[in-house]
Amino acid sequence: MPRLPGWLRRVAQVAVAVLLLGLLWRYAGGGEALDRLRQAQPGWLLAAWVALMAQTVLSAMRWRLTAAQLGIGMSRGRALSEYFEAQLLNQSIPGGVLGDARRAVRARDQAGMWAAGQSVVIERLAGQVGLFLCLAIGFAATLALPGRIDWPGWLAVAIALGLLAAALVPPGLAWLARRNDRARAIWRPVAHALLAPQVLRAQLVLSLGTALCNLAGFALAARAVGAGLGPIETLTLVPLILLSMLIPLSISGWGLREGAAAVLFPLAGLSASAGLAASVTFGLLLIASALPGVAVLLLRRPTPA
Repeated sequence: MPRLPGWLRRVAQVAVAVLLLGLLWRYAGGGEALDRLRQAQPGWLLAAWVALMAQTVLSAMRWRLTAAQLGIGMSRGRALSEYFEAQLLNQSIPGGVLGDARRAVRARDQAGMWAAGQSVVIERLAGQVGLFLCLAIGFAATLALPGRIDWPGWLAVAIALGLLAAALVPPGLAWLARRNDRARAIWRPVAHALLAPQVLRAQLVLSLGTALCNLAGFALAARAVGAGLGPIETLTLVPLILLSMLIPLSISGWGLREGAAAVLFPLAGLSASAGLAASVTFGLLLIASALPGVAVLLLRRPTPA
């Protein structure tokens, strides 16, 4: 089957995002969502923006730590500037990975492109680990405290299987690494960058910190539009909403994230339109939190291709 040209895939991603948002606006109470957006409370919006800014700072420090384990040294200032620029490009350009790719290219001088690329991929992987840990804690709490969330049977089973699969990946890859050269080539840098005794605690703290800042950013955005989520609801529903952004069908998760929020918010006793408004607010704040990347781009000297 012929592969679509890159520009055509990008156009398709934008079209999917617009189509999904249009359908949600029509069928998930777009009018009510718009009213909520108009009445958004500035104080909660500011708090959500601060949480998302903190997430970027912690993510940059996690990348700096990961890169150092792979032979790439950088100052805190450089890590922050590179990460803010990457966030800006990821949020504004279809594909959602150009900023990360540029981050890898600019960090290749010390240890080569392969190590630089590994540092970016492993750092992003650590971020997803943090989200899964939060989801696991929240999901266990809902099972121990019945009545907080009435999970549909199929969704509870899917979450349990997903968490089990995620938990089995590290030991499974470690087992394969003892028997297969390709698996060993993948596992060794991951283990050294994330699980080495000298960095394990810091990686865990940074990954949980970035995940909690991300969840707090969404919960505070929801609060700003009058849709308050409790701690357990935030730990369970918001990771599922954010993980939907990993599906590469739209630009930066737009449409997919809003659809997930509209479906999941009723489980917390809130309306689909509240989920739509909260997710749109979060998406706009996510863009706003990346705006320091504009200054980085303006002040940075051009880099040869």
